[in-house]
Amino acid sequence: VQLVESGGGLVQVGDSLRLSCAPSGLPFSLYAMGWFRQAPGKEREFVTAINWSGSMAFYEDSVKGRFTITRDNSQNTLSLEMNSLTPADTALYYCAAAYAHIPHPPRGATAYQYWGQGTQVTVSS
Repeated sequence: VQLVESGGGLVQVGDSLRLSCAPSGLPFSLYAMGWFRQAPGKEREFVTAINWSGSMAFYEDSVKGRFTITRDNSQNTLSLEMNSLTPADTALYYCAAAYAHIPHPPRGATAYQYWGQGTQVTVSS
C-alpha cells in the first residue's frame, strides 16, 4: 500500500493550495480518507476526513469554511482544497486511509492504517 501526497508549497497569506493524494495497493472505495497535519514542535492533528463514498465529511473547527475535502473513487484520488491560508496552516500535511465502510469517517489518527510521507505547506506572512 502506498499513499503519495503532492501539491504542497510556499504561499502567501490568503492564497490557496490544492493537495492531492494518490493511494495505490488498496481497494480505495472501501476506505475512509483523512488529512492530518503536524507543525514543528506540535503533535499531529486532525484536519478533515471523508467517508468511503464521499457523502460525509468532517472538518477541524479552524479549517471549516476554508478547506474542502473531496474524493473520486473512479480515479482513486483524494484532494484537499485549501483557501484563505494563514501562517497557522503551516505544517506537514499527511494523507491517511482507514478501513471504515461506515457512514461517519473517523477523526482519530489511531483509526488510520496507512499513511503517506507528507507534503509541506508553508504560509508566509
